[in-house]
Amino acid sequence: TGAVYPPAIIAGFSALAKAHGLWLVLDETYRDFLPAKQLRPHDLLADAGGLPDHVVQLYSFSKAYAIPGYRLGAITAPDRLMPELAKVLDTVQICPPRIGQFALAETMQALLPWREINRRMITARAAAFADAMRGMNDWQIGSIGAYFAYVKPPGAAGSAAQTAQVLAQNKGVLTLPGRYFGPEQEDWLRIAFANATPEQLSGLAARLR
Repeated sequence: TGAVYPPAIIAGFSALAKAHGLWLVLDETYRDFLPAKQLRPHDLLADAGGLPDHVVQLYSFSKAYAIPGYRLGAITAPDRLMPELAKVLDTVQICPPRIGQFALAETMQALLPWREINRRMITARAAAFADAMRGMNDWQIGSIGAYFAYVKPPGAAGSAAQTAQVLAQNKGVLTLPGRYFGPEQEDWLRIAFANATPEQLSGLAARLR
């Protein structure tokens, strides 16, 4: 959905997981595209001791550095979990994508200025989407992330899938019904804007109206 949880909520989930002996798994695939004021999405790594013993952090180099074909990612986890993760990885791939790993290791620092430009471009598109929806009082924005927005059409009442069909066929706006992402989301639509320019997004409101 593109939702970004506030640090206080993440801290609350961390405390809850620790109290009950559970793992807290944070999917931070899009963290490098957060606005500047949100660049640190939580404070779980702020302590000198590093990552808490019950927290697992997932990250994707493929998104941040635009190399999706190589599926390069990272898992930050406590030492006691690493042997179990190795077992899982051993069943899903023959060997790691070594070429991509070598290339990324050599170029990460040099690509930091480019990554910053890319972050600003993505956040500008998110802002352009929000601007396009401003004044659309009958449309509810549930969340706006780096690539996606989750919106509720007026009078949805479980018919967002029908709205998606009408928008695609009659208005040239392609969305995904919320029920694709789980139960009890029939009122919602997901709109991806990562490849749309601010100029293109400016015409969205007229089509939705």
